[in-house]
Amino acid sequence: MAQKKTAGRLKVAFAFLLLFGPAFLLVLFATRSCSHQFKTLPELGPAAAYSFTDVDGKKRTFKDFEGDIVLINTLQVTCPNECAISLVNLNLQIFQLAKNIDDKGVKIISYVTDGKGNPVTDLTQVQAMLMDRINDFDPEIWILASGPVKEVFDITHDGRSLLEETGDSFFGGFAFQEMMLLIDKTNQLRMIRSGAQEGYIREMKQHIALLQKQYDKDAYGKK
Repeated sequence: MAQKKTAGRLKVAFAFLLLFGPAFLLVLFATRSCSHQFKTLPELGPAAAYSFTDVDGKKRTFKDFEGDIVLINTLQVTCPNECAISLVNLNLQIFQLAKNIDDKGVKIISYVTDGKGNPVTDLTQVQAMLMDRINDFDPEIWILASGPVKEVFDITHDGRSLLEETGDSFFGGFAFQEMMLLIDKTNQLRMIRSGAQEGYIREMKQHIALLQKQYDKDAYGKK
């Protein structure tokens, strides 16, 4: 069983690299070189003009997050037992980073799905799970969303669509449920990574830090 799961994850990574590999290589080189010469993350185009309803029933849109770095992913009502992403590592690598930023300039938006890629309207079950599992959980930083999740992940690169990447090797049959989107302060898509494995989440953390470094450099240059 473990060997089957490992093979499945390798298929996910391979398919994902085929879909978005060139952009990832650019960022990989930039990240490895940043200690010698400052590099910036490439812009992959505008992110979706996303909208959702939060756990309190409040309607929110991408405009509410102008000035924030936003990480978008999915969570399932079956979490924490069965999640499309590694919940433990998302907490340790991303949430703890976001929570400790003074200006709270990093937000996590998790669209809740039924496991098959469909949006869920009742977010209270997942909210209760996060409050129980996540140390010092802050719903102002880690925001649960109910809305048209597939529109958010409707991304095409080199003629291939992320939504069309399907198969038994993906959680619930859909690759997009395992993906994390990094969106900058002006709603530009800067990075896509799988959230199913610790290594990818750690790499996303590094990319968030690189993006923050870019903003700090820009702000310093304006003084």
